[in-house]
Amino acid sequence: MAARTGKEFLEGLRRRPPTIYLNGERVKDPTTHPATAGIARSIAELYDLQHRRDLVDVMTYEVEGVGRVGTSFLETRTKEDLRRRSRMHKVWADHSLGFIGRSPDYLNVNLMAAARAADYFAQNDPRFGENVKNYYRYVRDNDLCLTHALTNPQVNRSVRADQLPDPYIALGLVQETEEGIVVRGARMLATLPIADEILIFPSTVLKEQEELTRYALAFAVPCDTPGLSFVGREPLDLGRSHRDHPLGSRFDEMDALVVFDDVLVPWDRVFLMNDVRLANRAYQETGAVLHMAHQVVNVKIAKTEAFLGVAKKVVDAIGSDQFQHVQQKMAELIIVLEVLKALRTQAEETAELDRWGTMTPGKDALNAARNYFPQVYPRMVEVLQLLSASGLIMIPTEADQSGPMADAIDRFLQASNATAQERIQLFRLAWDMTISSFGGRQNLYEKFFFGDPVRTQGALYQGYDLAPLVKRVDAFLERAAEPREELMAAGAAD
Repeated sequence: MAARTGKEFLEGLRRRPPTIYLNGERVKDPTTHPATAGIARSIAELYDLQHRRDLVDVMTYEVEGVGRVGTSFLETRTKEDLRRRSRMHKVWADHSLGFIGRSPDYLNVNLMAAARAADYFAQNDPRFGENVKNYYRYVRDNDLCLTHALTNPQVNRSVRADQLPDPYIALGLVQETEEGIVVRGARMLATLPIADEILIFPSTVLKEQEELTRYALAFAVPCDTPGLSFVGREPLDLGRSHRDHPLGSRFDEMDALVVFDDVLVPWDRVFLMNDVRLANRAYQETGAVLHMAHQVVNVKIAKTEAFLGVAKKVVDAIGSDQFQHVQQKMAELIIVLEVLKALRTQAEETAELDRWGTMTPGKDALNAARNYFPQVYPRMVEVLQLLSASGLIMIPTEADQSGPMADAIDRFLQASNATAQERIQLFRLAWDMTISSFGGRQNLYEKFFFGDPVRTQGALYQGYDLAPLVKRVDAFLERAAEPREELMAAGAAD
């Protein structure tokens, strides 16, 4: 099948819809349901970009016997491979201004890294190494869209999963059968439940205790698998037009609780089970987390560029760019953008072959990026709010602009360098980026995109090689301890 078109993605979604519940009702057709149709069409647009004549060589590559497949599946063996894939990531990210956080390429690179590290999973069971390689090829050759869910339900974080009122609140293994394994419990947060399949990789770090082995799991199943259900949060696509809700009407990916009610996972879809040690180290040892972070930094660059571009249009429209405090705020956004671009370049330039022969982007730069952006994103939102000021609130709807007060709107809501319609359309976008329900979700989402920021920063500190810096300081202190008279005498003798 190779690289899909948008039409093929939508047809597959209609043919095999996931079991999604919204507002107490099942979503029968995600391509037409008011809460999911917008994002379904937006993902379809990403697939269509793979076939645009001027982008086909960026978005796809040739696989013998298969045809052209998505570049996000590229097995990276050189730095140029990473840069090539990076260009593909950026095209998809730019299409949504960086507001689709779970585009298919995010998990495609995860799966590629896992397949390259198949021997890691084979330590658990030789079958599992073959399974992950076969699954990678299956997803690549059919250009499937994946979602995933990492964390356990937020019931009681002070006790272990097996100590909760029900040991199967957290997703766990129930039994092994001839056909496969049976799993029960729940995971959160599955973003983009309209995907073709769900990839379950090991959850947050488990204590290496026998009681927790049932929770050490990695597998994949189609989203329409019997017993598998998604319970979505309140939709942020409120059924408004693209002019009124330019982002929310297109890019509400939907976040969902995933419930596994004794789901059978066939043996050929199992990648890891009952080994806490392997589960805890899977992302790190396979390099998957770094390939995912490489995709993410491209998305965050696109998002920052969108903030900067919208901010520039706002200050130009209302004639405020002459003021120094405005220029200072614009400079803040520029600094964020250039730091992210530098970290991406550094990650690609310091890439190295890992133990599996995969060219993996530099760890330190990507770990810095994944900790930096959650800290600055709330400030980016605040900067755009401050630059837009009351204009973010006084933005009539599309219906207002053609209603009885249309003439008044045209007169009183024009800008020095924009008509009223142009100004309202621009400020609608700034509003949806910052203070709408969609913008509020984005703000929280970015704070926890890569998990608990305290833990991720702790991991950055613990994993960063500080020894050379400490050694240099020690050497300086040793020189400083030498008597000054001896140093002066040595200088005079010279």
